[in-house]
Amino acid sequence: MAKDVICGMYVDESKAKFKAEQDGIKYHFCSSNCLDAFLKPEKEKRNLKYLTFFSLGLGILTAVFEYIYRISWFGVPNYIWLFILATPVQFIGGWRFYKGAVDAIKAKQANMDSLIAIGTTAAWIYSTVIAFQGILWPTIFQATGAITEVYFTESGLIIGFIMLGKYLEHLVKGRASQSIRKLIDLQPKLATVIRNKKEMQIPVEQVKVNDIFIVKPGEKIAVDGVVVEGHSSVDQSMITGESIPAGKKIGDEVIGATINKGSLLKVKATKVGEATTLAQIVKMVKEAIASRAPMQRLADAVSSYFVPIVILISVLSFAFWYFIMGLQFPLAMTMLISVLIIACPCALGIATPSAIMIGAGKGAQNGILVKSGEFLERTHKITSIIFDKTGTLTKGEPSVTDIVPIGSTEKNVLELAAIAEKGSEHPLGQAILKKAGEMKIKIAEASSYQTIAGKGIKANYKNKAILAGNRLFMDDSKIQTNQIENQIQKLENEGKTVVITAYDKKIIGLIAIADTLKEFSKDAVAELKQMGKEVWMITGDNERTANAVASQIGIENVMAQVLPQDKAKKVKELQGKRKIVAAVGDGINDAPMLAQADVGIAVGAGTDIAKETGAIVLIKNDLRDVVTAIDLSKKTVSKMKQNLFWAFFYNVALIPVAAGVLYPFGVLLNPIFAAIAMASSSITVVGNAMLLNAYKPRIS
Repeated sequence: MAKDVICGMYVDESKAKFKAEQDGIKYHFCSSNCLDAFLKPEKEKRNLKYLTFFSLGLGILTAVFEYIYRISWFGVPNYIWLFILATPVQFIGGWRFYKGAVDAIKAKQANMDSLIAIGTTAAWIYSTVIAFQGILWPTIFQATGAITEVYFTESGLIIGFIMLGKYLEHLVKGRASQSIRKLIDLQPKLATVIRNKKEMQIPVEQVKVNDIFIVKPGEKIAVDGVVVEGHSSVDQSMITGESIPAGKKIGDEVIGATINKGSLLKVKATKVGEATTLAQIVKMVKEAIASRAPMQRLADAVSSYFVPIVILISVLSFAFWYFIMGLQFPLAMTMLISVLIIACPCALGIATPSAIMIGAGKGAQNGILVKSGEFLERTHKITSIIFDKTGTLTKGEPSVTDIVPIGSTEKNVLELAAIAEKGSEHPLGQAILKKAGEMKIKIAEASSYQTIAGKGIKANYKNKAILAGNRLFMDDSKIQTNQIENQIQKLENEGKTVVITAYDKKIIGLIAIADTLKEFSKDAVAELKQMGKEVWMITGDNERTANAVASQIGIENVMAQVLPQDKAKKVKELQGKRKIVAAVGDGINDAPMLAQADVGIAVGAGTDIAKETGAIVLIKNDLRDVVTAIDLSKKTVSKMKQNLFWAFFYNVALIPVAAGVLYPFGVLLNPIFAAIAMASSSITVVGNAMLLNAYKPRIS
């Protein structure tokens, strides 16, 4: 039965519909670029199902005619009928293995397809020679006597069982990728836009940037945008994992596919198509699933040596039993085939990808986006975590708490500081401008502005310089701060950042600004310390302010007065001490630090996922997700290791049995059971990875 599939790879809807119907798959349209994600795997799974039933059906029929009811219809001997039944399985059902083996030879490698192709072909060729010996070589046949042992049933059923294992593996992996499927299914199909002062419903893929669209209560928001009219609460749990609906008012950003739970909203579209948050999340999860983790590369390397060794063992076991021990040829041949089949490392190929797939999917469900399997594997190894202060540990929305005039007035100090900060995007500057607005101070224009990163800002007003910044800035400008040091220290000891304001080379006042801590930041730090992680805070603030904030959160290790361009150097210093470092910042501004870290974590990325430098992007402004990311990495890597164990367990444990070690005790492994055991290892591995679906965040 065909399954519903969302199609959106083609801009032309008719092309998408034709492509879907051509592949025998039901169709409906959306803007998500998901045809590649679903049509090809669905087609592959369908073809695999048909080949599995074809191979197993003929394989079982071959077994019936060989062991239960021997036929000799139309004067054709039984062995010839077995040949007729087994040959299509060998070359139609087994074609994928031949193709894989040839590709491996071209790459000068050996893989699991090599073992299957060699093992089943050896059985088929040997059986074919036996089947036709009495017809094609009667003289030799009469002289040597008939050999009646053939392996048509074994070769056919081996391919059938391996195909069954691969089909079941596809089914299980299909379940494992439900996280992506669910994300894509979130995309609404229609949007109600206002054009020419009229409301009209259009397919969501036709929404353009700057379109105004309406979202009624209970409806999904079509694309990312900004609220231009109305206020409501929006359920963002499907994107961010937040259980409580977020309040939205004019000017607030909303994310496409989230649900309007309150009253009507009018939204201006800012991101459409592949630029939407949902599309970026799907893309990132896909890339993480498709990437190769270091542990997977190690498994691939082991496999490249393992396969040639197995081929050698199979040949040596045959030679030992046939030439040295004088065992009958059919029994020695059985051992050769069994070794090749049981050693096939099919499970090895999916041991780590299956765990990465589910781990990345679970992360996405909790608002944690990991950019590659490498970072998903590396995160649990972190020993030290550096948090940026402003915007990460704190809300990044500081406000003015104190104005201390020195030979001036509060209004004059604030007015001159606001003139210098006019147009500034720095959080401290924004706080000063906000306070000036509250005091209804009219802010004049300066004739020039100059920002000195990490120090302050300089403006020219009425042919005199206004300076607003920290001690370093004053020192560079040859302005002494000794006489006001006690006042500065008092404010800093309260955890406040002090902006020193000077005019015409004289200090006229101090402006103290405080930033509130983010909710749960203290809980997250406490949990990280309990996990044995070393926690640091890095900031451009002076030591007193930095220590005051750090003590509120529970952080003992502080890097203070660090300029933005020097933050990456501080990360490098810790790495030089053989520490595995994670840097946590609020996104683009901390890009150098995040890039330098072993694992960069961008917090509160919201709708700017595509711009982030971090290896891990946390959609929410919740530092507890840092804990979840590390814990999820630990659980995922644990599943990888368990899977690698099970992948090798079947192979290593049963190779000696297949090679005839227990034959003196009457135990000989039939190639059919070898194929069943090998297929079982694949199912065990994927089933074990599926247990990750039950993962719950460590702290919530």
